[in-house]
Amino acid sequence: MVVGHAETALSTEVFDTELRHFLNHRRGDADAIGESVADAVAELAGYVLRGGKRVRPAFAWLGWLGAGGDADGPAAVPVARACAALELLHASALIHDDIIDASPTRRGHPAAHIAFADRHRARGWSGDPADFGTGTAILVGDLALAWADDMVRGSGLPAGAQARLGPVWSAMRTEVLCGQLLDLTAEASGDEGMASALRIDRYKTASYTVERPLHFGGAIAGADDRLVSAYRAFGVDIGIAFQLRDDLLGVFGDPEVTGKPSGDDLREGKRTVLLAEALRRADRCDPAGAGLLRAKVGTDFDEDELDAIRALLIEVGAVDLVEEDIARRTERALAALRSSDAVEQVRDRLADLAVRATERTW
Repeated sequence: MVVGHAETALSTEVFDTELRHFLNHRRGDADAIGESVADAVAELAGYVLRGGKRVRPAFAWLGWLGAGGDADGPAAVPVARACAALELLHASALIHDDIIDASPTRRGHPAAHIAFADRHRARGWSGDPADFGTGTAILVGDLALAWADDMVRGSGLPAGAQARLGPVWSAMRTEVLCGQLLDLTAEASGDEGMASALRIDRYKTASYTVERPLHFGGAIAGADDRLVSAYRAFGVDIGIAFQLRDDLLGVFGDPEVTGKPSGDDLREGKRTVLLAEALRRADRCDPAGAGLLRAKVGTDFDEDELDAIRALLIEVGAVDLVEEDIARRTERALAALRSSDAVEQVRDRLADLAVRATERTW
């Protein structure tokens, strides 16, 4: 690994290399099982390797460095390998999320369940292509989750690091699945509460995007309780701010940049902080607008109706409120980071990542 001692960014190519090596090895196993399995694994490999910012491995790597990890030492390769496994966890979550949300695309390409349905259709197989696509994608998402665990356990980390890491890794996987369950339940029940929306953001996004990856890296390095607490405080606020930005991009973002159709979260009836705040404010100052939101959110409205909803979100002040919350959470996270005893260069890098994550347009 060519990484200078002062280097904290770590090229994402290091993670890609580890993922490629792992997936190529597993494709060999799949070939021995059968052609259909090999095809599915090839689709998973393409899904994982063709895109993504490697945000989670980067935060885990920085958590390790910030707690005293040595980028030039013998542990660097096993640590990078363990950190790269977070992309397989992420892939599993995305594949299942797109099925739940009936999302047709991901990162500018067909979502996994759509790709498998298209393959069924192109080959003229029997049965419903959509059912086949959904079933296959569920299994491939499960496989990605199982392989993420295999990649962590087989990373080459010493026994002490594995023992410290185990509870963090378990918590990360549990929290993202439970966060997805909270999201699905809130959508089905029509829960309009702000507390519910924030709880979903905490467990579905913040936990496995920033908070636990930092904790993951810190645990490998043997970080003390004080640093772990600082990492987690930083991670919760930046992770929620990351999701709040995502909510805004889901309504106002450019599909050519985000890779997903604009307005899909509203059409799917996602119970976001943006929506909760808009309903709370519209109930008070614009009952007709509140009625419009309740009538249209969760339905397949057209572009003109989307424009009207966008205008309403701005007019009632919900967009400004979310922007203010992003700024407040970012500053609070940076304050927690500044007061920590993480390595100075890592603090600077984390601060840079925090700003980029919360001000992004993708």
